Amino acid sequence: MLKKLFIQNFAIIDEIEIDFSPKLNIITGETGAGKSIIMGALSLILGDRVDTSVLQSRDKKCYVEGIFVIAEKKAVKAFLREQDLDVEEELVIRREIGANGKSRAFVNDTPVNLEQLRQLSSMLVDLHRQFDTLELGESDFQRQVLDALAGHADVLQQYQAAFTQWHQAQQELTALQQQKDQFTKEYDYNKFLFDELHEAGLKENELEEADATLKMLGNAEGIKTSLSKVVYELSEGETPMVQQLKSLCNQLSPYTEHHAALPALLQRLLSAQIELQDIADEVERINDHVQHDPKKIEQLNDRISTGYKLLKKHGVHTTQELLTIKDNLEQKLQAVLNIDEAIQTKEKAVQQLLQKATELAAKLTANRVKQVKPLQDKVNKLLGQVGMPNARLQVDVTPLASLQSTGIDDIEFLFDANKSNRFEPIRKVASGGELSRLMLCIKSLVAQSLDLPTLIFDEIDTGISGEAAKQVGVIMKDLARKRQVFSITHQPQIAGKADAHYFVYKDIKGNTIKTNIKLLSQDERITAIAKMLSGEKPTAAALENAREMVMN
Repeated sequence: MLKKLFIQNFAIIDEIEIDFSPKLNIITGETGAGKSIIMGALSLILGDRVDTSVLQSRDKKCYVEGIFVIAEKKAVKAFLREQDLDVEEELVIRREIGANGKSRAFVNDTPVNLEQLRQLSSMLVDLHRQFDTLELGESDFQRQVLDALAGHADVLQQYQAAFTQWHQAQQELTALQQQKDQFTKEYDYNKFLFDELHEAGLKENELEEADATLKMLGNAEGIKTSLSKVVYELSEGETPMVQQLKSLCNQLSPYTEHHAALPALLQRLLSAQIELQDIADEVERINDHVQHDPKKIEQLNDRISTGYKLLKKHGVHTTQELLTIKDNLEQKLQAVLNIDEAIQTKEKAVQQLLQKATELAAKLTANRVKQVKPLQDKVNKLLGQVGMPNARLQVDVTPLASLQSTGIDDIEFLFDANKSNRFEPIRKVASGGELSRLMLCIKSLVAQSLDLPTLIFDEIDTGISGEAAKQVGVIMKDLARKRQVFSITHQPQIAGKADAHYFVYKDIKGNTIKTNIKLLSQDERITAIAKMLSGEKPTAAALENAREMVMN
């Protein structure tokens, strides 16, 4: 709801401040008094571009500020949070224009760009002016009208949840299928690499151990000769070392009781003798197993050659790295088999979700179709009341090729202004005034169900008078019970329905002309409406007629 509007240094407005009613606000005044200027100023905080010619005084800025009450506007608050803007119960939008034509916009004192301002203002104010392109021609709004009349918000919410789940599952299925295609492209090559490693049959540390064994066998003769010499010197020679140590122990043994150091020394000699004997036995055992084996050497060379080729091919250095590569390849090959199962499972899930979404979409369609005739009948009746007796609205609900986020319906409002039976999309055939009145009729039917913004109708009464104008006022009055409504009008029948009546006038002081506005009292309203009926000097009959309009 627009609570207050402040304008300074805009066109012929010096400075005005207006407090508005939350219901039906009517703005009247003589032609050229400045009603359109006020709407032009309001348009600035709605995101319109700046024309520097509107600056009244070039030596100071132009300010336009609107204060909106957004206590129940969940969408507005959500937008403010998304844009990191302060969220308060009241929202202040300000536009400043410098003498150089540069403008700045602020929301709750935080700078914003024009795109942000337009998005925000579209949720706050719905401004209907002659020759505007109105949202009535937009399919999303047309769908919202049918949904509001159908009263199936819970079904729509269930459908949108099911549609989101189905769409997400469909994307996951597509990703799996693309992954399978990639796996399939790589499968043959990975299979070749795996088979090659599998056939090699490498064991842990095999190549490293084979290399060590090969080096030993290559030096087997020298090793055996050295070992044989060691064995000979330790236990088989003319004076073997083991035997010599034993003899030395025998020489010391008789004297161990006569010298305190000799027992320990004798023990050390005995230990050395035992150790040397053990070494001699071990060397002999090793010597028996060291054999020069040409066949074994050939086998190891072949094995190492195979292994080194694989190491070079895969760019690694150890047997363990080759075994890791083999395991990874095996996992990739197994993944090809696993992904088929995953795809089948996901396809089943997609089909189930699609069926659920399709069933809910069918409910939405059925509910919408039920509302088509009642909507057409009600709107066409209202059109007759507001001075368009030959105009007809036709609502077409046709199926789409696939599910969309709002269902499976293409909804189009068609319009015939002259009973020609040639219905065309509204955006192509309806004039500005027709669109405004048609929008008024439709929104009056859905105001209770849709979270409509503040509605502003600028000269909706063009081309009508009398009873038609009265009916426009009646509809506006009823609409204003649920939503804040503004109307700039020349029709006394509409002005008589106001909850708050504002009069725009020129304030002439010397050679300067200023636009001003004031909220009329009850008596002032009667006088203003009487002048609209019979001229600057209203007759007694006009005053009485005006009084009846205000009272009824």
